[in-house]
Amino acid sequence: MAIASDDGFYHRSNSMYKAPNSAPTDAQSPLLEGHPGSHYSSPKPHDRYHGAYIIFFSMGIGSLLPWNFFVTAKEYWMYKLQNCSSQGASDIQNYFESYISIASTVPAVLCLIGNFLLVNRVSVHVRVLTSLAILLVVFVVITVLVKVDTSSWPFPFFVVTVICMVVLSGTATIFSSSIFGLASSFPMRNSQALMSGGAMGGTISAVASLVDLAASEDVTDCALAFFLTADIFIVICIGLYLILPKLEYARYYMKPAQPHHIFSDGSFDDEEQPSSFPKPLPQTSRTAEHSMPPLPFLLKKTAVLGFCVVYVFFISIIIFPALSSNIESVNKSSGSLWTNKFFVPLTSFLLYNVADLCGRQIPAWIQVPRPKSKLLPALVLLRTFFIPLFIFCNYQPRHHLEKVFFNSDIYPSIFISLLGFSNGYLSTLALMYGPRIMPKELAEATGVLMSFYLCLGLALGSACSALVVHLI
Repeated sequence: MAIASDDGFYHRSNSMYKAPNSAPTDAQSPLLEGHPGSHYSSPKPHDRYHGAYIIFFSMGIGSLLPWNFFVTAKEYWMYKLQNCSSQGASDIQNYFESYISIASTVPAVLCLIGNFLLVNRVSVHVRVLTSLAILLVVFVVITVLVKVDTSSWPFPFFVVTVICMVVLSGTATIFSSSIFGLASSFPMRNSQALMSGGAMGGTISAVASLVDLAASEDVTDCALAFFLTADIFIVICIGLYLILPKLEYARYYMKPAQPHHIFSDGSFDDEEQPSSFPKPLPQTSRTAEHSMPPLPFLLKKTAVLGFCVVYVFFISIIIFPALSSNIESVNKSSGSLWTNKFFVPLTSFLLYNVADLCGRQIPAWIQVPRPKSKLLPALVLLRTFFIPLFIFCNYQPRHHLEKVFFNSDIYPSIFISLLGFSNGYLSTLALMYGPRIMPKELAEATGVLMSFYLCLGLALGSACSALVVHLI
């Protein structure tokens, strides 16, 4: 019979499934070594040369690299939009990050809803490859516009940029949620690889920004290098994804799973239902091919973990990059390169992304707190205190809250590192745990749902970031 263990991970009773001297079941294996709820009769192949891990890590980079390059190229956007004031749109430069955050997160939520509905109707391969192709086309357009003189039409350029961001965000969301759903059918280390890859994408963009600033005086040359890099990496992702099904390890975990019964008390089983078992849920007892996954059941089972994901990214997107990228060095008047040119790219973007990467990598070895621990949501809620900490750093311009309490450059550096580390660690735990508490045939749908929680947090955070910026 299928039961849920105390730590929330699905496993089977030894009396029914464990033969004498048999190999350990998934539940007995280390946390990252198997998918709870999966059951195969053939021996499990090894991930030779960590091929699947590397591919999922690369997919993670590709899922967030375009967005990270987009937001990190702040000087380029300010340069392109510098004439907006002459067309009666003087606030575009000041609130550009907030506008872009809204343009990126709202369509992402809508596309995630559509992707969830398509989980059992459209092949994951079709969704991934189509979204990557659209991503490539949009980013090629963005790359071409770098060398186009837009000084005479800055506001139309801003509109085109926002439209590109809407399309980019929607397709990137379909790609990332689909690939995360696919990774959810693999051992959990592959989901962790995907999350770490996303943080690596941010780190690469931040390092590239610093290198370009140091090596080139032409801001358009920097942006061109940025966007060309993204174009190339999207092509690499297409090639790597085509390689994935050729790996024996990947083919094993991409097998269709046998459906389980889902009962009204939240338990599930794939054996015949004895008369003493609870009554099956009407119309949702099996996850049938081409039917929509049982959303009420998934929402109930992932409620706490979903809240953790939403709130982690809600707090993070309020602060990064809308608040953090406008915190200036307290010694900016000195005129040095550090305080004027490198302070924001280093403290706001590089430190955040490096800390985020470290936070996402640690769950490969340590998974604390556990899925049902009350400590996990408590730590998530504690991150609320980051908002006043950043507000009272040297954020500029200030119109309403004139007092600066943290009048030193060391404070924003410490705060952004803690924000990034906690974002990476807590979000990775919650996102990895979600599909683990479900049977295998619901793993992909659960992965897409967890991605929806992520984008919902980003959407709510982006809306609130605009409000917080206006209040300062």
